[in-house]
Amino acid sequence: MRARDRQDIVEEVVESNADPAGWRAIAGDRRDGLGEDLFLGHPDAGVFQLKTYARTPFDVQGVGGEVARRIDDDLDPLFPDEDDGGRFGVQSAPEDEDAETEVAEELEAVIETHADAPTTGDALFADVMEALDAPAFGPMEYEFDDRPDELDDLSDVFEAADELLSTELDDLIEADGVGRGFH
Repeated sequence: MRARDRQDIVEEVVESNADPAGWRAIAGDRRDGLGEDLFLGHPDAGVFQLKTYARTPFDVQGVGGEVARRIDDDLDPLFPDEDDGGRFGVQSAPEDEDAETEVAEELEAVIETHADAPTTGDALFADVMEALDAPAFGPMEYEFDDRPDELDDLSDVFEAADELLSTELDDLIEADGVGRGFH
């Protein structure tokens, strides 16, 4: 595995043409150092590990790589399933003003439909992601100020990749001169 810019990994996920609703994610604080760890997985598109930090509140930097070609039977239990509480989505910006208007109209119709009928939060989320034509969305386990146990397990499974990405992220943080505060 080679370390790449985190934006390259996100673009690979967006352009994967995998079933958008088939993605799963798990994230939390890094074991050592500033930032967060994130694993994105899809049965057909692979497993990606990202390490990121907020350079400023508006600028996220990081590195990542593909650590597996698919979610196999050993990795499957480490990722959240549909019954887990959190959700995530990756959205591409509309291409132009006409596309923005079309998306806004679709979102309005989704919200009106869900307001007028008995529904669930999961159904609303899925319909919103489909209206946004989100290329990746699904269940997510996330701990804001800690690490889920499964995140540690995934980091252990991909120990060599984890160490490489940690070193690369630490170098990036040092080069940016961020330390523990915002620039």
